[in-house]
Amino acid sequence: MKTISIVTPCYNEEENVLELYTQVKAVFAEMPEYTYEHIFIDNASKDKTVTILKAIAENDSNTKIIVNSRNFGHIRSPYHALLQAKGDAVILLVADLQDPPTMIRDFVAKWEEGYKVVLGVKTQSHESPVMFAIRKMYYNFINRVSEIELTKNNTGFGLYDQQVIQILKEIDDPYPYFRGLISDIGFESYKIEYTQPARKRGITKNNFYTLYDIAMLGITNHSKIPLRLAAMLGFGMSALSLLVALGYLLAKLIFWNYFSLGTAPLIIGLFLFSSVQLFFIGILGEYIGSIHTQVLKRPLVVEKERINF
Repeated sequence: MKTISIVTPCYNEEENVLELYTQVKAVFAEMPEYTYEHIFIDNASKDKTVTILKAIAENDSNTKIIVNSRNFGHIRSPYHALLQAKGDAVILLVADLQDPPTMIRDFVAKWEEGYKVVLGVKTQSHESPVMFAIRKMYYNFINRVSEIELTKNNTGFGLYDQQVIQILKEIDDPYPYFRGLISDIGFESYKIEYTQPARKRGITKNNFYTLYDIAMLGITNHSKIPLRLAAMLGFGMSALSLLVALGYLLAKLIFWNYFSLGTAPLIIGLFLFSSVQLFFIGILGEYIGSIHTQVLKRPLVVEKERINF
């Protein structure tokens, strides 16, 4: 019998983990031809998430738990759990129930047809329309600047063959942009569209910083365009500055007694060039920070304990 691994990252999801476990178990009850393991990786939750998971694992050996020693963030922790999965196929499924567990059947069916990667693509969402629009704009932007074609409106929700997981292990990236790596590997993927439901219980753990972090990670890992744009814009503004300077010089020579330079152009020019410099220094800093993370080569997470492995 083939084994399917379900990987669920969680942090302070005491209101959702039991229902998610129940829904996943119900799906596999209708798929007796498969065995499964459900791996929960907890990012040092401060509520009763771990207590609830331990109670579930005590009565169900299919449920496995990894508890991190601290909160290692929303990028490293899920990726680490994926690498621990032993199933013939691995499905990444978030704890907040915004990824419908019922789609597991669809993923597995397409996997059996031969696809190494099956992705859930949200075409609509019941979340904030503003947030959905911002996400859509980001996906369009990253696709334009990226050196590879990335899957729009996919958050990682999907099925990955064990062959893909083995390749990810060989890559050994300490701070991976998972969605980009999947596209970079290059296996043909099948995309299943769905409408993302609203979160019923609890609050989202994403904030401006976490969203900005993953956005910049996608850009720095898969595009050199911002760096090249800085160089091209530098040349362009240098040429423009030279033309403006020559224009002012000619105007002063021709209208010596009537033409006053004034301080406004100096102040505007100073602020313009300073803001452009700071912007691209920030972009350069993001790339240097990405290199710094790679050089440090720290582990994805440090585990505090494992249960049912």
